[in-house]
Amino acid sequence: MKLVLRGHHLLCLKGFQGYGYDENFVENMKDVNLKRKLHSTKISLTDSPDDICKACPNLKNDICENDDQNKRIVDMDREVLKKIDMKKEYDAPKLFEKIDSIFNTKESVSKVCFKCIWHDKCLFYQKL
Repeated sequence: MKLVLRGHHLLCLKGFQGYGYDENFVENMKDVNLKRKLHSTKISLTDSPDDICKACPNLKNDICENDDQNKRIVDMDREVLKKIDMKKEYDAPKLFEKIDSIFNTKESVSKVCFKCIWHDKCLFYQKL
């Protein structure tokens, strides 16, 4: 199985606890979150709409909501992707182990999570 994930979604999946934009989005997020834990799952990285975005009600014409919001999200992706080789395909559990070793303080995620509307509910962010 293969997933395509945006850079910042690597952090989101670690902190996901059931919140979302609508029921369809939440169900898709649950499905992706389960798949990313399987050893049989491979992950490719992107800084554009991914397997999570496809269920987002804010995705319009391949951008998030509007140009300003989309720019903030792409910036969040790029902050994560600066530290991970975007050209590689990853074994899902190993990639998330790598994420844990790189993003392990509030300072290490400040340029990503601080811009996120969910950071006050995110278990990943709260445990840092």
